[in-house]
Amino acid sequence: MPGMTWTVAPEPVGSPVAAALWRAYYTEVSDRWYLLHEGHRTDPGELEREIAARTGADLAPPGGRLLVAWHEGEPAGSAGVRLLDPATAELTRVFVSEGMRGKGGAALLVSAAEDAARALGATRIVLDTRSDLVEARALYARLGYQETEPYNDDKYAEHWFSKQLG
Repeated sequence: MPGMTWTVAPEPVGSPVAAALWRAYYTEVSDRWYLLHEGHRTDPGELEREIAARTGADLAPPGGRLLVAWHEGEPAGSAGVRLLDPATAELTRVFVSEGMRGKGGAALLVSAAEDAARALGATRIVLDTRSDLVEARALYARLGYQETEPYNDDKYAEHWFSKQLG
């Protein structure tokens, strides 16, 4: 779209920008799950405990990267990659702020995450997601990810995807 400038850059895991995007991501996916399955938003205490417990340290170098998408100079999304083994990276925390969706940021983030995975030495990238995250599943399919067998036992994962990094 004319006049819409996106950039993607590595971000330190503990930065205020990373923390704000992690909070927004986790709040949205957690609330969505609880609203669908239990009819209420995430308990605020649980939300705070989970956000604090999942620091994202595994997304820091040398074995991972956290990327932030910037739109017109404002942080608008994030994605992380981490090595699971020397040849396999996992894509995680793909998120675009609600007001920025549908503007190409998610595909740009995933592409940058794939590049980061290659730079880490990975030849394959995997991810998991849930059934209710239909937009995410459509994005991954559109970007060439193939649904595959489970590679983890995450209790919330319902779909697993893989892509060879050429």
